[in-house]
Amino acid sequence: MKKLSIALTIFSALFSLSSHATEFGNAELGKVKAPSCVFCHGATGEAVNPSYPNLKNQNAQYLYQSMKDYQQGNRTGALAEMMQAQLSKLNDQDLRDIAAYYSSQE
Repeated sequence: MKKLSIALTIFSALFSLSSHATEFGNAELGKVKAPSCVFCHGATGEAVNPSYPNLKNQNAQYLYQSMKDYQQGNRTGALAEMMQAQLSKLNDQDLRDIAAYYSSQE
């Protein structure tokens, strides 16, 4: 019984660590959900035009919040309307997955 208790404790600890690591978003799904991002930000997050930001290896939370701000009209600038239109059909999980994808690019 004691061995079972120890095994369950170890399994529980490992499960909580792994679920926390992927809690923010799924990078594999993000890659699939980001086809329109690729045109400006590149497949690996390196922008095709120097006036566009690189997304490669950026903080996932920062990327997510930036996309939310564009979606909600809280960001302004020359490309804000285009970004808002691009992001308008995506839900929060889509944004998390895309952010996880670009933040995982090294």
